[in-house]
Amino acid sequence: MRIIGLAGWSGAGKTTLLTKLIPELRRRGHSVSTLKHAHHAFDVDKPGKDSWEHRQAGAAQVLVASARRWALMTELRDAPEPGLNELLAQFTRVDLVIIEGFKREAHPKIEVHRTANGKPWLHPEDALIGAVASDVAPPSPAPAWLALDDIPGIADAALRLAVDWA
Repeated sequence: MRIIGLAGWSGAGKTTLLTKLIPELRRRGHSVSTLKHAHHAFDVDKPGKDSWEHRQAGAAQVLVASARRWALMTELRDAPEPGLNELLAQFTRVDLVIIEGFKREAHPKIEVHRTANGKPWLHPEDALIGAVASDVAPPSPAPAWLALDDIPGIADAALRLAVDWA
């Protein structure tokens, strides 16, 4: 299994890019999964649902399954947030896992940057950024620059920069 990350500040367009990149990679014959880091308290469950009730009662894990999909929710309670390697170990093998977020973790990345955000570039401080997808060319020196709408080019870069993970 190979991994590549999309790193950037909130609002840079990582998710928008990812939703265009996945179909391009699948069109090329690659199986793709994603790992999304959530910075806020989030919940995929809702009060009133049986699974929510199970978790509230103290279940460590709740697996919800149907004929179309299944989801496993694990309550961390007082345990520390799992690291990138622990989370990647949860995946079924695919050709490529695209990591959205985890910009401070050590893995190869494509920086996603949007000028209107007014945020600083990440690549000057992160040698693991091998390409930049942005609405403007980054200041030099910088890794390879790709326009945000160059989905085939970004797919090429993702495949070139991805590394094997366990």
